[in-house]
Amino acid sequence: MGKKNNNHLFFTCSLIEYIGRRMKRARKEVVDYLGKDRIARIYEYADVFHCEPIEKVAAEFIEESGITEGNFDNVKECRYSVPDYWDIGEVYERLIEDSYTDEQIVDGIWEVYHSWIDAHISDYNTDFYYQPRDYIAACYKEGVVL
Repeated sequence: MGKKNNNHLFFTCSLIEYIGRRMKRARKEVVDYLGKDRIARIYEYADVFHCEPIEKVAAEFIEESGITEGNFDNVKECRYSVPDYWDIGEVYERLIEDSYTDEQIVDGIWEVYHSWIDAHISDYNTDFYYQPRDYIAACYKEGVVL
């Protein structure tokens, strides 16, 4: 649908994943804390933010958004090797690219993280997150794991 390998989207999704891990928050909660305007800003200026260490960028947005620590720890619960936050960022990036047009990206971010599929991508004890991108997009479209 959209152009492939949207680096701004990749960074935005990876940052959401990083913040979620650091603050022990479900990724939907991170998106709620950030809000659409901040997400749009992260997306728009991702090339600038990407020049900084992700830890620093995350800390600034955690503080600015008032994100408090939760108790969602999918990393600790993972019985296997934990995927990198960049790897998971890429899964979300591809799903959003495959499901929404370039004009819909920010809404697409919002929709995907608030959908049923977020819990499946965040469950590192399944093999769902490393399935082929077209399979994950088809599941999302159908509203169920196929």
